Amino acid sequence: EDGANFSAGQRQLLCIARALLSRCSLVLLDEATSSRALIQRTVRSAFGHATVLTIAHRLSSVLDADKIMVLEAGRLVEFGSPQELMAKSGGAFRQLVVSGASS
Repeated sequence: EDGANFSAGQRQLLCIARALLSRCSLVLLDEATSSRALIQRTVRSAFGHATVLTIAHRLSSVLDADKIMVLEAGRLVEFGSPQELMAKSGGAFRQLVVSGASS
C-alpha cells in the first residue's frame, strides 16, 4: 500500500518512468539514482528536452553535464560547463577533480 512494498530504488524508477511518460520539463535526481549507469544513459537520451538537476557527490555523475553549479556551505561558488570550470587554475571544481584523481 502506498508503495511500501517497493524498495526506495524501485520507487525512484517508477518516478522516472512517470516523468518520461508525462514528458516533464524539469527532472530532479538525487545521487543514488543519478549514479546508476543505465539510468544516467536513459536520462540523457530520454530527457533531452528537459532540464535535469542532479544532486551529486561523485564527479562521475556530472563530468558530462552541460553546466555545473559548485556549492560550498550552501553558497554558489562556481557555475559553468565542466570545460570552463576545469580551465580555472584556482577553481573549486578543478581542485575537486584533481584531488579526486589523486585519491
